[in-house]
Amino acid sequence: MTTNIQNIRGDFPIFHSKPDWAYLDTAATSQMPQIVLDQMSEYHCAYRASVHRGLYREAVRVTEAYENARAVLARFLNAASAEEIVFTSGATGASNQLVHMLEYSGILKAGDEILTTQMEHHASLLPLQQLAARQGVSLVLVPLTRQYAIAYKHTEELIGPATKVVSIMLASNVLGTINNVKRIAKQAHDVGAIVVCDATAAVGHLPVDVRALGVDFLYLSGHKMLGPTGIGVLYGQRELLQNMEPGAYGGGMVEDVWRDGASWAVSPHRFEAGTPNIAGAIGLAAAARYLEGHSLTHMRTYIEALTTLAQEGLRAIPGVHVFSAAAPKNVGIISFVVDGVHPHDVAEIAARHNVALRAGHHCALPLHKALGISATVRASVYLYNTKQDIDALVRVVEEARSIFV
Repeated sequence: MTTNIQNIRGDFPIFHSKPDWAYLDTAATSQMPQIVLDQMSEYHCAYRASVHRGLYREAVRVTEAYENARAVLARFLNAASAEEIVFTSGATGASNQLVHMLEYSGILKAGDEILTTQMEHHASLLPLQQLAARQGVSLVLVPLTRQYAIAYKHTEELIGPATKVVSIMLASNVLGTINNVKRIAKQAHDVGAIVVCDATAAVGHLPVDVRALGVDFLYLSGHKMLGPTGIGVLYGQRELLQNMEPGAYGGGMVEDVWRDGASWAVSPHRFEAGTPNIAGAIGLAAAARYLEGHSLTHMRTYIEALTTLAQEGLRAIPGVHVFSAAAPKNVGIISFVVDGVHPHDVAEIAARHNVALRAGHHCALPLHKALGISATVRASVYLYNTKQDIDALVRVVEEARSIFV
């Protein structure tokens, strides 16, 4: 990675026009390589049609491209088959749809428990809160350690016979912490609970193998892994999907419809009501293929080095407090605060110097409350970032502090 970083940056058109832009906001959305843009443009310009509908040449081609995209994502996640891949509008759409699937399928009853963690993103937490309220079940949150990790001893104590669903993110979008999902999945399965994994901050940043993790469901957003916005994936074990009710209704997901009822198509089509984001699916598959062409293991080593550099540089500045897991267990995210300087002021000063950061609670308010702070500044690194980007980060934080302190 260190030897071909300029070649990698050359794959991203946005850096051609902004060569000095230190883009450190991938945790919000990643940039897209040219190959992704080309694949989406080809669909729009050469064979734009709807999927699973027509018999003319373009319609057949787009259906093949769409289903091939499903197969690419299955391979990328090491799913057992393409039938385990459901295309969604993103992680939020997948999370909400899965909650409805669980509810409509009668997975929960009053008195049951859902277990999740303090670090979860609102896209995961809020649907679970609403599900718990509607079904009369308890929502249990596992606390964190001082090292910004899940308190695994607490999961052993909290997961029990009443636990029916365990939802855990693979990596924190605030702390960067890579969680031991496999360990928690085993604990959950020992009591017969279903395991859900939010992999949004992790997929495309480290190798993700759904079978090795041992999860029942996993979801992600394309725009965090070099793909377009408005597209995501819900992975589900084939045996579970085949026996679950849909979470949404409409065209394309039925086998038959009569006056007062309907029967559903086979999985995964029963979970893809309406016309999907076809260009998005094609673009997401192109992003996955691009990442397959760059060793995710080597990429992890490179990102770890940049993460360590950023953590050390920020901690060396007086008055800076870093909330970020150690690099070997960090997906590449560094959140921090500066004494006497509001996070938004830090981000605004950084923007003046072409450094893109994010300030706020990052859709993780319970986590920030647990940390005793209202907001943080977040820097996130990816395969196209450089040491110069990290140097620029440290300089703008030093400047912000000199202005306000």
